[in-house]
Amino acid sequence: MITIGLQGRMASGKSAVAGRFGALGGRVIDADAIAHEVLDEADVRAAVAARFGAAAIAADGRVDRAQLAKLVFGATPAHAAALAELEALVHPRVHQRIERALATIRETDRGDTAARGPVAVLDVPLLVKAGWDRVCDAIVRLECEDGVRRERLARRGISAEQQAARDAAWESQQSRSPAGSPPPGRRPKTFSVDTSRDLAYTHAQVDRIWHTLTGR
Repeated sequence: MITIGLQGRMASGKSAVAGRFGALGGRVIDADAIAHEVLDEADVRAAVAARFGAAAIAADGRVDRAQLAKLVFGATPAHAAALAELEALVHPRVHQRIERALATIRETDRGDTAARGPVAVLDVPLLVKAGWDRVCDAIVRLECEDGVRRERLARRGISAEQQAARDAAWESQQSRSPAGSPPPGRRPKTFSVDTSRDLAYTHAQVDRIWHTLTGR
């Protein structure tokens, strides 16, 4: 099995790149989608309500992710503490589901006769911090002009203040402890994709990486 990890800031085009890898035959594991599922678990909703209060819960009883983001992303120590608590609640469950998804791909594709076996694509925002780069054969870094990325975020209704806060949180979590470094002999290949332009331009770059890694 070939494992590809995507690395890039918010709105840098990870979904577009992951989608293209998926169209080419990759099995995409979307950590954000998994996190949303985790937040819908009854005990997690209860824990969020207990820690963050009614402001974090929507009228339908589900976690209001937009309001929760305002409570955990910001410039103050209180924001940093709140983000750490939320991650401690959600991330272990996400990690377990990603591990299960990777195991399923390995098990169900033992009979894959393709040139180099199945391909798993990890769309994980904190790829390095969470240590997933340790299992990757290749890392694809997404490069997007900052102005383009900010326009995308604005179209999603994310304020300039929230953009800055989320960027700062992402930046602070790109380092790892020495124990989290990839083991000797397993240094992943590194590729870059410019996602600043149209989808055709992005897809062409992804297609070249796919062919290089799989021979397909």
